[in-house]
Amino acid sequence: MFAVTVVFEIHDGQFETFMPLMVANAQASVKQEPGCSRFDVCTDPDRPGEVFLYELYDDEAAFKAHLETPHFAEFDRIGSPMIANKTLRTYAQVAS
Repeated sequence: MFAVTVVFEIHDGQFETFMPLMVANAQASVKQEPGCSRFDVCTDPDRPGEVFLYELYDDEAAFKAHLETPHFAEFDRIGSPMIANKTLRTYAQVAS
């Protein structure tokens, strides 16, 4: 399994708009992509303005294919201006 974790730091005033986009993109990944099997989107009250994403893919190729999907392109187009910083980490060996 191939796990992806991302911490998004959102510009002030954009959080309420960004969250539905993030959740919709993750839901589309699970529904439309055979290689994506799980996602979690969460926040931490001690870290306001940050959104945490966890997605689980069959392998790295499935994750890279996700980056080419129409729903990701749309999320990237709309969401990128709301993101102040993004920290991406990937893990190739994950227990299923």
